Amino acid sequence: MTQSITVLIVEDDFRVANITKQFVNKVDGFTVVGSTKTAGETRMFLQKGPVPNLILLDVYIPDADGLSLFWEIRREYPITDLVMITAAKEVVTFEEALKGGIFDYIIKPVDFERLVQTLKRYKDQRLALGMKDEINQGEIDDLLQGRRVVKQEAQEKLDLPKGIDGITLEQIKKLLHEVDEGVTAVHVGNEIGVSRSTARRYLEYLVSVDEVEAKLKYGDVGRPERRYVSVL
Repeated sequence: MTQSITVLIVEDDFRVANITKQFVNKVDGFTVVGSTKTAGETRMFLQKGPVPNLILLDVYIPDADGLSLFWEIRREYPITDLVMITAAKEVVTFEEALKGGIFDYIIKPVDFERLVQTLKRYKDQRLALGMKDEINQGEIDDLLQGRRVVKQEAQEKLDLPKGIDGITLEQIKKLLHEVDEGVTAVHVGNEIGVSRSTARRYLEYLVSVDEVEAKLKYGDVGRPERRYVSVL
């Protein structure tokens, strides 16, 4: 049996940390072994050991300056890999992290489908390299191509429109994937705890970016019902 890949989440917002933990634990082959909110807590966790295989690290940590914690981890624990999950969009920050050997750089609000893709690619790479003593040029090209895609996606990441929160959006997208027959704005509002008008705004946004299709369902009486169905 393949040993589970251990993950540490370094995130000062406990809500974001909990959501990230839920998503990571759903990916086959990964286990979250801890979550820390500060550089101090992170140091204590790593000193106690065992050191996790992968750290999901935010740039903005209350008691750390810039990428100082990133470089400290890279220096003290070179066997662990890092994925940056952050709101930091400055090119200089991204380039510094890239030079430091990050596996990926994901900009908040997190697209959790994107995070899942990263985790699966990380697992595939570990498996591919773990079974080899040597690697050929074609395999190297495939691995480096994945790195080039990461750089391009990070640079092209766009802001969500005003009034659209990334976490709420992911909750709605998850709900849509769970209901094959589609959902109404009322149903979404009840499920995630927002008003019908707020739910409709998010659903219409998803329609505008071609992730959701809106259909009218006609009943026996009354106005037709507008239902939203995921097309992904």
